[in-house]
Amino acid sequence: MANAQTLYKLMILYMLRKVSFPLSNAQITEFMVGKTYTDYFHVQEAISDLVEAKLIDAEKIRNTSRYTATMDGERTLEYFSSEISYAIKKDIDAYLTENAFELRNESCMTADYRLTDDGGYAVRCQVKEGSETVIDLTVNVTCEEEAERVCSRWPAKAQEIYMDIMTKLL
Repeated sequence: MANAQTLYKLMILYMLRKVSFPLSNAQITEFMVGKTYTDYFHVQEAISDLVEAKLIDAEKIRNTSRYTATMDGERTLEYFSSEISYAIKKDIDAYLTENAFELRNESCMTADYRLTDDGGYAVRCQVKEGSETVIDLTVNVTCEEEAERVCSRWPAKAQEIYMDIMTKLL
């Protein structure tokens, strides 16, 4: 049987393999801590170790990190997946199934901003479906507070905005 920290890493790799989109730090942590497998600090240590070992890739958007398994991570899981009990796999599968819509929406709708040369902010809002970009919209705003507001509202408004654009263009 694997030691506890190794098991946490394998569980994270298993979660990432079971979805077709990146999972955020919060999503992974919510499962691991919510099901009382471990505490917040052990999850963060496991994620950090996996990134350092290049078994998962990290993408940072604003203050959210999102993770995907690398090929080495996939191979590692293939070799050691038997170290994860059937009951744990069943818990992970159930969590991913029960929360699939929310997990996908959180992952597929991203917004970030950057300072422009003229002192304003360019806010890039995206919706992705797998590796395909459905919409990629950049809007310029005058201050950082507006940029933050656009970013925070994007996930709730993305579908409505997309439908409005398509209705007007078609």
